[in-house]
Amino acid sequence: MEDYKRNEREEVFSKAVKAGKRTYFFDVKTTRSDDYFLTITESKKKIGDDGNPFYAKHKIFLYKEDFEKFQEGLSEVVKFVVDNRGTEPIRNTNHTPEGSQFTDVSFDDLGSENNTGEKEDKTSL
Repeated sequence: MEDYKRNEREEVFSKAVKAGKRTYFFDVKTTRSDDYFLTITESKKKIGDDGNPFYAKHKIFLYKEDFEKFQEGLSEVVKFVVDNRGTEPIRNTNHTPEGSQFTDVSFDDLGSENNTGEKEDKTSL
């Protein structure tokens, strides 16, 4: 039990954002070296095959050295969507049914050259 407590990261700040059928949790936690990192969790209530409700959760970890690039990328993508499709809710979800599968992506493909011509690693997002 003591090992479990040492591996569990202390939560120092939390913000829940309800957005339609989903809730997003932004949690600041401590690292082993007493620094901070962020977890972003998407939680959505679903109904299981047995008829009982459960929450499907998806989580990402974001470290402070990546905050600026993450924020820049997110802002650019959000601006693109808003500029091209506005902010109205998606009404027709026939194109992305529940349980749809995503294309398998190789993270080796995410590197790109930076201004110095060196390969830049983008997998730490």
